[in-house]
Amino acid sequence: MKILDGKELAGFIKERQATEVRSFFKKPKLLIIRDSENPVIKKYVDLKIRYGDDIGVTVEDFYAKNPDEIAEKIKSANQDQNTHGIIIQLPLLDKEKTDSLVNLINPEKDVDGLSENSHYDSATATAILWLLTGYDIKLENQKIALVGRGKLVGMPLFKMFKASNYDVEIFHRGSDLTKLKNFDIIISATGVPGLISDDYVKPGAVLVDAGTASEKGVIKGDLDEKIRERKDLFAITPKLGGVGPLTVTCLFDHLLQAFKAQSK
Repeated sequence: MKILDGKELAGFIKERQATEVRSFFKKPKLLIIRDSENPVIKKYVDLKIRYGDDIGVTVEDFYAKNPDEIAEKIKSANQDQNTHGIIIQLPLLDKEKTDSLVNLINPEKDVDGLSENSHYDSATATAILWLLTGYDIKLENQKIALVGRGKLVGMPLFKMFKASNYDVEIFHRGSDLTKLKNFDIIISATGVPGLISDDYVKPGAVLVDAGTASEKGVIKGDLDEKIRERKDLFAITPKLGGVGPLTVTCLFDHLLQAFKAQSK
């Protein structure tokens, strides 16, 4: 059984990025805006700050108290020539404000790829494609299930797979998850711990867990722990270090592209 280790792939790309940044005349800068002290949110922000430091990129962590403060910070950063990438660390406390706030980000600086006119694809969705490609997981002639239709993973991946004419179906709240047993590849990103039961997965399947949630301070994924005890799967992401590291890597790849585009 293959372990889809995103850390290993990310390490190679990270070395290339650090070399590239050393050739720049000034440091690229990423602005991260958040409105929560949730441990999952803080974990991912801290990961980005450390990653940026490792490759020589400046990362600003801005804590906003309300949606108006988020909007003002975005507008200011859009005009700041020294800020090359802007992301909102999701989910926001007021989820209904997400689309309107994300769409305030200058498309050239939307390195997370979430606004309507962003110059980049979704970083998390792209990371999943990198992970599957990096471990030679074939998508042609496979039945692919996407569990969750969120802005970060489900919908962007669905559009990418459809554009490539892959056989893909999206599952959402209320869908019959027992039908997952008919699929060769299952990619889940709901943030509901243990949602994907062992009974839903056929032998030889490929499983990508891109869901994260916090239970009593412990970060958990969408896969039931019993699944990880099986020996008859073709491939699975590890409990930690699957999609997450590559998402961060892809985000910074977009930032370096944005820096170069804005420096012309």
